[in-house]
Amino acid sequence: MNASPSVSAIVPARNEEATIACAVESLAAQPEIKEIIVVNDQSTDGTAAELKSLSARYPQLQILDTGKVPGGWVGKNYAVSLGAALATGDWLLFTDADGVHLPGSTARALADAAATGAGLVSYSPEQEMRTWWERALIPFIYTRLSQKFSFAVVNDPESPAAAANGQYLLIRREDYVRIGGHAAVAGEVLEDVALARLAKQAGVRLHFTSGFGIMRVRMYRTFRAMWEGWAKNLFPLMGGDSRAIGRELRGVVPWIPLMLLVLTPLHLIWGALGVALLAGRHAAYAATLRRNRFPVWLALYYVPGVALYAAVLLTSEWRYARGKVSWKGREYPVSRDL
Repeated sequence: MNASPSVSAIVPARNEEATIACAVESLAAQPEIKEIIVVNDQSTDGTAAELKSLSARYPQLQILDTGKVPGGWVGKNYAVSLGAALATGDWLLFTDADGVHLPGSTARALADAAATGAGLVSYSPEQEMRTWWERALIPFIYTRLSQKFSFAVVNDPESPAAAANGQYLLIRREDYVRIGGHAAVAGEVLEDVALARLAKQAGVRLHFTSGFGIMRVRMYRTFRAMWEGWAKNLFPLMGGDSRAIGRELRGVVPWIPLMLLVLTPLHLIWGALGVALLAGRHAAYAATLRRNRFPVWLALYYVPGVALYAAVLLTSEWRYARGKVSWKGREYPVSRDL
């Protein structure tokens, strides 16, 4: 690796007027990032005006506008592929428009790459949550993902397991080109995982870990957007078949405590036992939150978290069975046979 590697940041932006300024400003504060390429993906809000104002302040900012998304492409994948084609840095940082990059984060990512020999570095960012529904669902999902995609297993070159988080995905440009870039995963809804899988199969070492101190993101500002986003992603993330979804639901829903609580009118001892078992579930969830660097008090949202998680997981399965998912005003064909 070069003594002073350069980084090109590539940011897809579709209707991101509320967040794009903070994202660009935080990227511009990273000395290692030589250019910021924002791809305005047919935004209909004030994103274009925000970008025009930012370009007057940041000479390293380049703005691209997409046209019609070609057949077989997911919109985000097409947008970032255009940005990657223009990039000149040694490393390409694919990152979302709703993220804030913390001071020194790019230097730390490059240091992690050098220390581990990784050609692809990805972080699971800190989550900013302001509403009850964010606090209930998002930590619950991330604790489940931490069990599905263990950092240690993903980072083991001997394991076929591969994963990455598209909110922060840094890849050496020559490796990106060698595996075919986003054109190789053009129609993938989970393009980050698909890209990581291709990279690992090509012999590129992965470094995937917690993004605490690297990046902070508020993923969804409305309940509808959160629901749509997780309904798009959860089914493939959790296994991509009905049996895997069934196993997941059997494992996470506290069936026995709930059954005992239902039996309370028959005898108070059943209700007391149900409450005790449910309290145990809360305590176990609190410990899982701590391991995943979430505040322990979020365990108070355990019951609504389980309910929302089960509902959106079943919704995701239904949409894949139906053959299409929606995101940001576009529909994409999908299959339950992943």
